[in-house]
Amino acid sequence: MNALRLVAILLIAAGVAGLLYGKFSYTKDSHDLKLGPVELSVKEKETVSVPTWAGIGAIAAGVVLLLIGGRKP
Repeated sequence: MNALRLVAILLIAAGVAGLLYGKFSYTKDSHDLKLGPVELSVKEKETVSVPTWAGIGAIAAGVVLLLIGGRKP
């Protein structure tokens, strides 16, 4: 399997995952406070929505790469 096919398959998988799930969330540290022996931290949960057009575009790009990569010169 060459690199072009691998990238194409990854794009298709990412596009399908984006269409199925639609969004993902992650946690990030936003503030830290250290005052002597006391330590405080604030964690914020962020949610990112994946647009439908991005999922469809990734699938289409993966299919095009598979078609181009499948040609024999």
